[in-house]
Amino acid sequence: MSKGKQGKYRNYSISRSLKIAGKSSEEFEVMLGQLSLEEIIALKLEISAKMINNKLYGFELWKAMPRITRDALLKFAVSVSQTKQDACRVLGIKPADLRNLSKTYDFENYFENDIDKTSDM
Repeated sequence: MSKGKQGKYRNYSISRSLKIAGKSSEEFEVMLGQLSLEEIIALKLEISAKMINNKLYGFELWKAMPRITRDALLKFAVSVSQTKQDACRVLGIKPADLRNLSKTYDFENYFENDIDKTSDM
């Protein structure tokens, strides 16, 4: 891709979004970088379960994981891409698939709210 080509996704960043929300910091990201994805997921689930006395009954984790994972992959793909076409290449999907996924997961809105917050600063 040429350096001059910029698209809608060029300003999307999970890291920045989490920092704006006060959910992350440089130090946290360094520590997180030392964990495997499996460790992160397991730790998040353990912490969540502790908050409700280990009563995750009725929440079908096994069935929910594909949706949770796809949501994370979509946010990752657009945050490392400058254009929709780039995001499609990262995910190995067609642009029509990305449009449909955007409606289902609303990942663009996730980032747009944070871009609006940074422009107000």
